Amino acid sequence: MAKDKLPRNLSDGCKLCYIGAKLVLFITGRCDRDCWYCPLSEERKDLDVIYANDKKITTPEEAIEEGEIMDALGTGVTGGEPLLEIERVVEFCSALKNHFGKDHQIHLYTGKAPTEEDLAALIGCVDEIRMHPPHEMWKDIMTSPYVKSIKDAKRMGFSVGIEVPSLPGLRYFFPLLDLVDFFNVNQLEWGDACAENMRARKLETESPLCNAIKGSTKWAGEINGHPKVHYCTSTFKDSVQLRERLKRIAKNTARPFDMITDDGTIMYGSMDPKGDLEMIITFLRAGSYYEEMEDGTIELDWQQMRKIPRKYGGERKIIERYPNDGMIVEVMPQ
Repeated sequence: MAKDKLPRNLSDGCKLCYIGAKLVLFITGRCDRDCWYCPLSEERKDLDVIYANDKKITTPEEAIEEGEIMDALGTGVTGGEPLLEIERVVEFCSALKNHFGKDHQIHLYTGKAPTEEDLAALIGCVDEIRMHPPHEMWKDIMTSPYVKSIKDAKRMGFSVGIEVPSLPGLRYFFPLLDLVDFFNVNQLEWGDACAENMRARKLETESPLCNAIKGSTKWAGEINGHPKVHYCTSTFKDSVQLRERLKRIAKNTARPFDMITDDGTIMYGSMDPKGDLEMIITFLRAGSYYEEMEDGTIELDWQQMRKIPRKYGGERKIIERYPNDGMIVEVMPQ
């Protein structure tokens, strides 16, 4: 997606997300809140683990490596509650800035109202702060600690916004809009981790084919339309944001025979040579590559695989997966 086609009411961090250029740094699963709509999986929720995109890591160097793989232009720091591990946030973000340069845009999510001490620690390594006041506090937001935190953060040079899910009560934020630089509303989505909580509230999806919660767009309408407000739909996150990030990763990690799809996944052939490898190679286009795997199979261009006579080799399949040894999307026996 070209930058000149982006919506006008996006923060700098969101502009990079739109084109899939943000590394997602999950800095910890620890959190001192218990939001009923929290989508975190059992592999992350309340656990002190770190992920760069979908890869579990432990060091800033590994985060940098993942950023290099996708040509990241920025990083989004999330959790859990990142401020519970603020020293780690500073360590990782400083390393990313040092490696990629000061223009590597970093935004940080927090459910807290950051103190002046918190904010001072983040100067120079975080550019943009997105606060997530708990739903039960929305009606009293103008008398909450978030007001002072927003003013302090702006005074200290941060870009500051609010980012919350589309729930009833967004109208209470209208007086706050004059104080923030941007206001993001994320469409409420169904998730396995919060399914029981959603059933208890009699919530359901808009259709069996999507995760968007019925009524969530109407709730966003309480505030959507203001020039500082951006409504990020479930469809956009799935069909555009993720796809563009996958394309960037695939461009840098795909093997010569991997086909990059329009969705950013890769497709390749896999077959058991059954002792016929030398003969199979003769049917590949001159200069073609293939890879011998530890299990004895070979991986190759799926279109060329289909042209190899059936009398050579054994089982064959076409595999579609996320790039960089990511999740398998589909296996198609041939």
